[in-house]
Amino acid sequence: MASRFLLVGLLLATFTLVALASDPGPLQDFCVADNSSKVLVNGFVCKDSKMVKAEDFLFRGLDKMGNTTNPVGSNVTAVNVNQLPGLNTFGISMVRIDYAPGGQNAPHTHPRATEILVVIEGSLLVGFVTSNTDNKLFTQRLEKGDVFVFPEGLIHFQQNVGHGFAVAIAGLSSQNPGAITIANAVFGSDPDISDDILAKAFQVDKKVIDEIQSKFDIKNFDGNDVQNHGCSKQAGCKQLGPDIKTRVHGVHDQKHVWFEVELQGAQGNHKAKFIQVLADIMETRIPDQ
Repeated sequence: MASRFLLVGLLLATFTLVALASDPGPLQDFCVADNSSKVLVNGFVCKDSKMVKAEDFLFRGLDKMGNTTNPVGSNVTAVNVNQLPGLNTFGISMVRIDYAPGGQNAPHTHPRATEILVVIEGSLLVGFVTSNTDNKLFTQRLEKGDVFVFPEGLIHFQQNVGHGFAVAIAGLSSQNPGAITIANAVFGSDPDISDDILAKAFQVDKKVIDEIQSKFDIKNFDGNDVQNHGCSKQAGCKQLGPDIKTRVHGVHDQKHVWFEVELQGAQGNHKAKFIQVLADIMETRIPDQ
């Protein structure tokens, strides 16, 4: 009898763990995310159903090509719960990925989602690597209309191997799948991982690690960073009002820095791009709109 109860208990524990391993399921027709709520939960608090509008279930713009002018030559346009509040509790999201010729969606993982990708235009070389200790690479060339799946949590990539631009659409099994780009995480962490640790892990000289880390020194700045650093008194650039949200992405090679700045505020959407010598990064100017 005791063994039977033990077996039942183990089965219940197993099913409970499986249930907890995915996004929480909906307990009502919908639970539109209330992004203004100060309550901290695993996910998002539901908006009052009386305040929900059709627009909460709508995202526009996935037909537009993303800007691939960056060192990796790709752009990911995400449609997850942060962009589409109506996705909350539904356990799904999607992305559009644009690739310049030779561009790649660098090796990365989604810690909370399996990904299924379909090629809309062009040719892609894709692949994923299994976990330790096999570390087996599964790779395939995809053409227009081909579909490929990347298992949850495994490192995977895509590269444009055609002659023109390529486009793919991917679905992910989480409202907020997350993304960890391997190179950025390992060599661009804040603060840096010790070069002693990385030199031993990659079995190379510390100078090699230092050289690679130098390529990832530029961090992603948030709005406060832009106001405190990008718009310093010395720079004399346009100050950002409290009603303007900023999103700045920075990547660089050894000589230059590329920034894409998106300003969203009372005056509408404005975009500015600029390039500047790395040594002058803290004096970066945001051009007046």
